[in-house]
Amino acid sequence: MEKRRSVAFHTLGCKLNYSETSTLSRMLENDGFEKKEFDDLADVYVINTCSVTDNADKECRQLVRRIQRKSPESLVVITGCYAQLKPKEIAAIPGVDLVLGAAEKFNIGTHLKELAKGDSTKISSCDIEEVSGFNPAFSLNERTRTFLKVQDGCDYNCSFCTIPMARGKSRSDKIENVVHLPMRSLNLLPTVKNLCRIFIFLCKAAAIKF
Repeated sequence: MEKRRSVAFHTLGCKLNYSETSTLSRMLENDGFEKKEFDDLADVYVINTCSVTDNADKECRQLVRRIQRKSPESLVVITGCYAQLKPKEIAAIPGVDLVLGAAEKFNIGTHLKELAKGDSTKISSCDIEEVSGFNPAFSLNERTRTFLKVQDGCDYNCSFCTIPMARGKSRSDKIENVVHLPMRSLNLLPTVKNLCRIFIFLCKAAAIKF
């Protein structure tokens, strides 16, 4: 029987990144991967990056070097805002195998099937103007509060902020899809008890305290 591949995640940055990392993790687990802690040995390491501060960029490079010292044969995947903004800069970091931009992060499972250690670093990214559509995401059982993604991108071009360049124009899902996402994902029937559970889930996502 073929050995299950293992994957470990590390998240830099905002709550939106945490919700997306959690969703990517569940996607790969559904594809047969075994989830490991980031400090453990894994076949694949995924770093979901931030670019709001220079420190986040530096931390990404430090994490890659740490992986190389610990497990040089493992695959290293970089995604997130830093990956969208500076894919070539990331690809030049020794040890990075795959760079996924904003439009490709949720296709990570397909990319991993085609990736092997020793291949030249692959960049899968596009101009942010070409990024459209909304990929739902939420975190689950990883922190005290649940993070639910309701919007991506931003239409304001503030001089100090890279979000429009890293995530594109503002876009969101339909309200009914946001409300029913946790229910579908948890395979819950629309009973009164389960609707109450979803209400609590959404309140946690909105940081509402009882």
